This record gives sequence, structure tokens and C-alpha cells, in this order.
Amino acid sequence: MQNRFYTEYDVETYGGGRKPDYRSPFQIDRDRIIHAHAFRKLQSKTQVFLSGEYDFYRTRLTHSMEVAQIGRSICHYLQTRGGVLKEDFTIDSDLVEAICLSHDLGHPPFGHSGERTLQELMRPWGGFEGNAQTLRLLTGTIYQNETSVRGMQPTRALLDGVLKYKKLYREFPQQPSNHFLYDPQAAERDFVFSPARIPRELHPGEKLNAFKSVECQVMDWADDAAYSLNDIVDGVKAGFLTREKVETWAAGEPIDAAQQVLLDVLFDAIRGDRLEGVFSQKIGRFIAACRLRERKNFMSARTNRYRFELVVDPEAEREALFFKKMANDIIFESPQLQQIEHKARRVLFDLWDSCWRNYVEKGPRVINILPARVGKLINAEKTPAGKARQICDFLAGLTDGMIVHTYRRLFDPEFGSLRDLS
Repeated sequence: MQNRFYTEYDVETYGGGRKPDYRSPFQIDRDRIIHAHAFRKLQSKTQVFLSGEYDFYRTRLTHSMEVAQIGRSICHYLQTRGGVLKEDFTIDSDLVEAICLSHDLGHPPFGHSGERTLQELMRPWGGFEGNAQTLRLLTGTIYQNETSVRGMQPTRALLDGVLKYKKLYREFPQQPSNHFLYDPQAAERDFVFSPARIPRELHPGEKLNAFKSVECQVMDWADDAAYSLNDIVDGVKAGFLTREKVETWAAGEPIDAAQQVLLDVLFDAIRGDRLEGVFSQKIGRFIAACRLRERKNFMSARTNRYRFELVVDPEAEREALFFKKMANDIIFESPQLQQIEHKARRVLFDLWDSCWRNYVEKGPRVINILPARVGKLINAEKTPAGKARQICDFLAGLTDGMIVHTYRRLFDPEFGSLRDLS
């Protein structure tokens, strides 16, 4: 049965046509992501706690799978509500799953610590942003071998769905620290809206970044639901969140009556060893907090993806924000997580310096320290900015284990053998 919610405009692909087969265009999108090397790497990239320290904590991969499950469930829930959505006119759950599975592809090793460090290193060369890096993978670099580098020819709907942010680096009045696209990605942004042009009134402030397709909004809320709740669960299991620490934190916060109820439920769940079950039920309530609303904008007449928007119950949004702030203040600002930040800076700065000296500055003695394929990509670039982006691509694509292994191989005189150098 054809889904009338989408048209040929939505399934047009970026970077050339694709051969059709028994799958829908959005199923092809999803399958290409699942089978990509970049997706498998997420199993060894930090979500909160350093990958590999404990087997039962979430990684970027398990987080992405949970976001995809929540995203699909939101699609099914919205359809059951009736109204404008029908069996043959509905938000495609395969598309939303593909968007959710790919939303963290561009995140570097060491989690947000690694992202902040790469942004610092790339500030003179166009910046680094995890969401922009995801776009770069999908459209240009996800498939790599010794002879070629190319993207996966994503559909317009998938490409638009992963774009949480649409404002270019150069369009900010001063250099931003996050929430931007790379300047060369103007072409991809133009494709998303083609043949329409972005109205002038969307450019000031954060209006353009807030302008998202309904599938992107579903992914965004699914992501918020997953990490605002699951970071708390992992934090308790790791011993970062105890009743004493939460009470100390709450004493310095303007806790209202609704937030006190959330704290009481959290304390009861911890005391009764029922935290995972209690917070799983919260995810169900976050799914049921969604509804659709029609809207009008410069794209709504062209595609249903902009004719509708996701509306989330304000109470659920406040609860997610409350738990995100708790996790940030108690977990992410803890000495243990700050140690990861220190490690990320040391490792990434040292590796960057070695790459820069041997592939960009090229002094009297050049040492080929990177894989030959990466070296060729860097050398093929004509500008320092282009070479910097290739070095950034390499570092961002490493897993936690790979980057530590690479660092030790280059800087630890007692580590490594000839077999490690292949």
C-alpha cells in the first residue's frame, strides 16, 4: 500500500539515483546505515561512561537503538490517535528509524568531551559539530576504501530528518561553539529545500535551527526521552547518582512541587531497586505525550513533512529538562567525567599536532604516521582548511579504543609492535 504522506519529492536522492528494488526508498536508507562501518563503530564510542569500562552501560550504539525504538513507537502511537493520519497517510516508521539510527554517526570518541575538543581544534578551519559531521558522512564519506570516498545517496527526507541544525558556521555573528552546519554544506541544505529558498525572516537568531521536519522533531524528542531518563539509570548503577548526592544537588535548586514528586519517585525506585522498570514506564508516558498539529510555512505546501509538526505535552518536556539538568550537574560535572575531558584534550591535541606537523607543515623530516588511505586524502587537499577537515574526519571516526591505541602506539615507547602498525 502506497503511503500518500510522501511524494517523489521526499524520496529524491542526493548525489545521484539509486537502483530500486523490493524495498521502499526509506528501507534502503535504513539498511545502508545499519550495514555501514560508521554505524558499527558506535558500539565502541562513549555515551556517558567511557566505552569498555563496563559492559552494561549504554554506548552510542545502544543509545541509537533505543532512540530508534522510541521513534518508531511515536509513529505508531500518533497513527492510533486517528485524526488526519490513516493507514495510507502516515509518518513512515522506517524513515524515522533510519533518522534515529544515524543521528549520532558523526560523534567522535570520548563523547561530548571529544566533540568540544575537536571544536576547539577546528575553530580556525570551519569548526566541528557532531550533527554536521553526521551530514558529512551521509553525503560524502560513509563509504571509503583505498580508491574512493563517497556518500550513501540518502533521500531528501532522510537528509532533512537528521538536520537538527540548519544554520551555517559563517551565518552566526560570532564563531559558534555548537549547533551549526559546515559552510561547504550549504549545497546539502539547498538540496533539502530545493527549489525553494529560505525566507529572510528565518535567519536571525535560532529560528532556522528550530525549523525542522516532523520526522526530525520525532527523532529529537525520542533522543531527549532516551538520554534524559537512561543517563539517570546508568548514573545510579555507576554510583554517580545516590540519594545523598541528589539531595545535596536539590538543596541548591529551586525545586517546585512537581519536581519534588519526581524526586520522591526517584528515591523510592532507588530504594526498592526498581529504577529500570519505573523509568521504562516514563518512556511510555513520553511517547504518549505526543500529538500532531498542522502548520503553515514556506515548505508546507510542498511536503507533508512540513505541513505537520510534533507537539509534546509541556509537563513531559519539563520532566525531561529536569532529569537532563540533574544528570549534567551531578554526572557530567563530576571529577570522574572531567577526567575523561582531560584525557580527551590530551589525546586529541597530541594526535592533532602530530598529524599537522607531518601532513600540513611538512618540515625537513616527514613521517607517515597515518594509514596510507588517510594520508592520500590529506595530501590531495589544496588548502590548510581542507587538510584540517581530513585530519578531523580521521580523528572523529576513531572509536574510544582505537584512539587510545593510536595514541599509545605513537607516544608510549613500551607499547606496540610491527603487527600493530599495519
